[in-house]
Amino acid sequence: MAEYQRSAARSSGLSGQDIEELVLKLAKEGRYPSDIGMILRDQHGVPDVRQATGKSIAKILSTRGVGPSLPEDLVGLIRKAVMLRKHLEKNKNDQPSRRSLGVVEARIQKLAKYYVKNGKLPEGWRYAPERAALLIR
Repeated sequence: MAEYQRSAARSSGLSGQDIEELVLKLAKEGRYPSDIGMILRDQHGVPDVRQATGKSIAKILSTRGVGPSLPEDLVGLIRKAVMLRKHLEKNKNDQPSRRSLGVVEARIQKLAKYYVKNGKLPEGWRYAPERAALLIR
């Protein structure tokens, strides 16, 4: 496996330490782990961070104490709920969108419950539609 890691790092021309520094730099700019992976792949020629460093992007960020406060998938759902609420303010009779909002908010609640149980969110964290727009900024 170590040989495989070295070959992945060699193909990009960057060492594992250089890749970790790039990951940290991009995270400090406010990028999410999936965005960091795409930037490393497209602009720096790193095919897979895990192969090159032996750690995933999320693991690198968590060991250094850097990274998003909310999980990326939860932020995506909250962003979608905010957009649906904004749409429903203008289009009050849009019943399919109203149902979609209910479905999205149920998924947010379920995912938040999972993250609280696994310690990725603080105990007692609740989704509040009034504060949702502030959470995603």
